[in-house]
Amino acid sequence: MDIIGYTEFIVKSIVKNPDMVKVQLFESEGEDPIVEVIVHSDDMGTVIGRSGKMVSSLRTLVQAYAFVNNMPKVKVNVDSF
Repeated sequence: MDIIGYTEFIVKSIVKNPDMVKVQLFESEGEDPIVEVIVHSDDMGTVIGRSGKMVSSLRTLVQAYAFVNNMPKVKVNVDSF
């Protein structure tokens, strides 16, 4: 499982509309890779969580996955459509 599949698995398990979840990895030279998570607007509150605790935990898990797999530190962005 790669970092995209791992992130997608975590996010899909907490949202009400798992079919609407999209995860992409953007890499550019000289910058940290960015994992972009896009969810349905109804699920945005669930993914962010109370006081941002859920999204903070998601970022920690994804960064830990990257560390364990000898990847550079990644940034996680969450957006909705």
